[in-house]
This record gives sequence, structure tokens and C-alpha cells, in this order.
Amino acid sequence: MPTKQRIVTPGVQPRTVRSASGEILQVPAEWDLVPPGDAALTRRVKAAGASWTVQEKRGRKTFSRGVWAPLETIASIRSELEAERSTAAYAKRRVREVERRETKQDEYVLTFNDAVLGFLAFHDTYSEIATRMAVAVTKHATPVGSGTVARTQRIPVEQRAEAAVIAWMRHQTTAYDNLPIPRVKGKRREVRRLLAEQSRSLLQAYRLGRPVAPESCPLLKALAE
Repeated sequence: MPTKQRIVTPGVQPRTVRSASGEILQVPAEWDLVPPGDAALTRRVKAAGASWTVQEKRGRKTFSRGVWAPLETIASIRSELEAERSTAAYAKRRVREVERRETKQDEYVLTFNDAVLGFLAFHDTYSEIATRMAVAVTKHATPVGSGTVARTQRIPVEQRAEAAVIAWMRHQTTAYDNLPIPRVKGKRREVRRLLAEQSRSLLQAYRLGRPVAPESCPLLKALAE
């Protein structure tokens, strides 16, 4: 019976995992998998003793695939949680938590929108276009769980706004999504860098108030759609 906690990756065969050293481990017969999604259950199961946290890395992102732990432990903790969650006090607390999260999210959306406008810094001639673009970028980037750069806390909001604008433009004003990019290391990064330069050049025209032809401007076309 395993007696310690591990971080592992999924195995090839059912009920197997791979350790950090590459060893294939068989999940004990008396263990079960806690799927991702219930943070409280996962947290308590991991705190209760031996468990294997399954994580899978895809590109730069790491995804949770659940936690293996003794079935008896999982059942006991799940029962405790169900009892707690059935009380009126818990229901009221959940309502307050939801309200706090919604308020925090609303405040962040406004803050992020302002940061996008600050990065755009369009000439007064194009203030209405800047407003529409900020709304479009913010709407795409800020939803909870979207996984966009806007949701990270590792960099200042001004940098998040800049990265979100460039990412939005890459998909909305360039042919990036349809480009046949060779599967060569660093090639996709190179393409993104070149497209980012194009996007920044387009933004500069709006910042300087230069005349823009509506029928040929990819930004105006994207906003119209």
C-alpha cells in the first residue's frame, strides 16, 4: 500500500500512472479516482494521506486529470462534504461567495478594459473605434476559465492587456488561423512575432490619426463582423 503523496502523469494502460522518474506504477485495487472539478473534495483527500495527483502537460499548460486515493478515504470525505453542503449556513455562505466573485470579476473586467484602452492610445479621431476594440478584446479575454493571458496574475494588467490585444489581432486581423505553419521548432513563434509586428504597425496608424481606408483595413473588418 503506497504511503506517500506523488505527482504523476497518466499511464498508457488503465489504472496505471507514470512517476516523475519514468516508472510505471499500478494503481492499488482499493483506490479510486477523484475527478477534477470539486476543489474541496480534492483538497481534503490529498490532505488525508497517501494519494497520487495526476497531471498532464500539453504545450505550456498543465491539466489536472484527478487524484487517485483510497476509496474508503474518498467515500468518508465525500459523505462529510455532503452533510456540510446540505445545511442552510453553507447555502448562505455559497451565495455570499458567488456574489463576491461576481463583484470581483465585474471590477476586473472594467480594469482590464481601461488597460486595453490605455495600450491602444488611439488618436481622438478614432476614439470610437478604440472603445469598440477594447470591448471586443475584453469580452474575449476576461471570462473566468478562459485560459487567456488576461487571467494570469504573473504579470501586470498593462502587460496582460497588451498581450491580449496582440493575440486578438492575430486571430481576427491576420491569416494566422489558416496559415500552413511547418512543424519545425520555433517556427510558430517566429510567425507570431512577424504577425505581431504587422499588428503593431496597424495600431500605430490609429495612434497617429493617419487616414485609414475602411474597405481595406483588417481591423475595421474584424470589428464589423
